[in-house]
Amino acid sequence: MLDKLRIVLIGTSHPGNIGGTARAMHNMGLADLALVAPRCEVYGSESHARASGADALVSNARVHATLEEAVSDCTFVVGASARVRHLPWPMLTPRALGERLPRECAPENARAALVFGREDSGMTNGELQRCHAHVHIPTNPDFSSLNLAAAVQVLAYECRLAFLGSDTEDTETPFGVEWDNPPATHDDLERFFEHLERTLIDIDFHDPDNPRQLMARLRRLFLRTHIDSMEMNILRGILGAVNKQSRALAARKDGDGNG
Repeated sequence: MLDKLRIVLIGTSHPGNIGGTARAMHNMGLADLALVAPRCEVYGSESHARASGADALVSNARVHATLEEAVSDCTFVVGASARVRHLPWPMLTPRALGERLPRECAPENARAALVFGREDSGMTNGELQRCHAHVHIPTNPDFSSLNLAAAVQVLAYECRLAFLGSDTEDTETPFGVEWDNPPATHDDLERFFEHLERTLIDIDFHDPDNPRQLMARLRRLFLRTHIDSMEMNILRGILGAVNKQSRALAARKDGDGNG
């Protein structure tokens, strides 16, 4: 499970936090570090110094331009959030996250990502809406701000605790039975959401100038259903059929108008 777990940092502004995160990960047996649009020097002396022996994680950290790119192959993405959302999203405690990960990581192609936002502003609404669930660390409400590496340490500890307590030979799958198709990846889902939005605009169901949280609510719906690869192909096929019929109808209307 720990080999399938990626830590993703978005817009990190201080190299010491990258090094501190690498050290926290190495303490707990994690090794996959991804950085999204960092706002500081990644591979410099300060990040390596703060890594305190976990230098290899800093050196091997991959830098991505977007969150979508960093988690494109992931099948379960969880965003760390301290804010109350206007649109409720599935929320996990750190302990519940750890307990859920063995099931999420059971399929052969599964990969999970824990995403942490910027030190000063966290994750944007758009970034949080690209996550299957959110996790909140219940800190002291009178002093709730956590150092980035400390937040990573807390969640990494819970993940390691769950890994040590799980039976890796007989891990329950998300559905309680061996599934017939692998889960859809984040990249699959993003292409689907783009296709869905284009289709809803074409059939005049969705007005992008007055969205009323439609796409956010549809994201929440589909992200909590554990869509597999075959189901994704079916959904994309349905949208393709709708597109074909919509084009045919538009062509007939144009023909009638020209006639």
